[in-house]
Amino acid sequence: MAESAERGPGWSLQASAVPEGVRLELALADLGGGPVTAAIVLERAEARAFARALLAAAGDAAERTFPKPGT
Repeated sequence: MAESAERGPGWSLQASAVPEGVRLELALADLGGGPVTAAIVLERAEARAFARALLAAAGDAAERTFPKPGT
């Protein structure tokens, strides 16, 4: 879960197994003045592709945030 020192938890992401595949729930503490939860069900292959995309984005963000020493 992401947390901000000023505002507390800002969002959460939960994954759970369901007969159809994987259920993802994204909860936002404040979107337009109130809490919002979005839920989608993905087939296992779709969930794996989504996870790979999230990992790639996180890796890219880490490389941009923490550049190699000496650059």
